[in-house]
Amino acid sequence: MDNKAFQKIYTLTFVTMHIETNLDTIGILSNQKEKENDRFVNFLKEIDGDEVDEQVFALNNVIAPQINCTTCGNCCKSLMVNINDEEADNLSAHLQMPRKIFDEKFIERGSSMMILNSIPCHFLVENKCSVYEYRFEGCKEFPALHLPLFNRRLFTVFMHYGRCPIIFNVVEALKERLDFEL
Repeated sequence: MDNKAFQKIYTLTFVTMHIETNLDTIGILSNQKEKENDRFVNFLKEIDGDEVDEQVFALNNVIAPQINCTTCGNCCKSLMVNINDEEADNLSAHLQMPRKIFDEKFIERGSSMMILNSIPCHFLVENKCSVYEYRFEGCKEFPALHLPLFNRRLFTVFMHYGRCPIIFNVVEALKERLDFEL
């Protein structure tokens, strides 16, 4: 089956799917499904990674557009963001702030990495990124369900399962698509 036919079937299948966006409900379900998800991780490890990627891409393409991230903003409220020098240079230039002052105000340095020094993110304003065009690569990629090698990122996926409605809904739909026994 070619990708367009595959996508059409998925689109038809998930038009009526309930998309859960309530963070309290997602948190409760995440806790309730912890053992189930451990079994699902082991189940996924036994499946061809390319097949899993194809399924995740299709599900993400259907589910993500149905969720408005600006009504949630939970990733920006709860994640530690790793950044590199180039990203810090770009944002400090955009803010017309000398890099030294930018670092003092916004950055915490470890031995081999830099992170934003605040959770929630300094740049989150009314659930929107106030520096969206200059946001960091980790922010651009999140929740990373459009990237290959899903099976190699299972720890991270399930770490965010209870915090991101997109991840939560894609994982739950993936269980159905793969006929995982609950």
